[in-house]
Amino acid sequence: MNEPAVPARGRIVGILLAAGSASRFGSDKLLHPLPDGAPIAAAAARNLRAALDPVVAVVRPGSPALEGALADAGVTVSRCPDAAAGMGHSLAHAVRATADAAGWVVALADMPFIAPASIRRVADALAAGAPIAAPRHRGERGHPVGFAARYRAALEALVGDAGAREILQRDRDLVVMLDVDDPGVLRDIDTPADLK
Repeated sequence: MNEPAVPARGRIVGILLAAGSASRFGSDKLLHPLPDGAPIAAAAARNLRAALDPVVAVVRPGSPALEGALADAGVTVSRCPDAAAGMGHSLAHAVRATADAAGWVVALADMPFIAPASIRRVADALAAGAPIAAPRHRGERGHPVGFAARYRAALEALVGDAGAREILQRDRDLVVMLDVDDPGVLRDIDTPADLK
């Protein structure tokens, strides 16, 4: 499952960031079951996979149960050796692994309630020429966020835990906002209370 060859040339690739420590949750958040029994990360992976192919999920080393759950959800799993250094490292790792892509839709593994249709709209906006695209629900920008191939070098250079926040702030006027009737684009899970 490590460093797979991902056929991505000319395609919009889904990236699922699943390498966080989940320190606020109190247990292994990404493997915590939702009411239907699916682990949180697997549900997020299934939604991303329903909208995009291929999908690469980035994990930290030493998480075989998470790797198995993600593989069972139909995504390619890639271990990021320096994932503990922050989300930026994980995102850069995934972009390097799929460098021939036409763009990337970046989703978070602790957001299992995003409708595949919302994800597809982000990918379609990239395919139609948007440099950056994101869903918006009731005036608030949500996830996932899409980046066109022109951002490859900037994404590959990311470090630390801010992810792509600096790119989004610098190029905020280029972000194509897509209004969706999907509260899942705003709903992340940080603590067990967020599941209620």
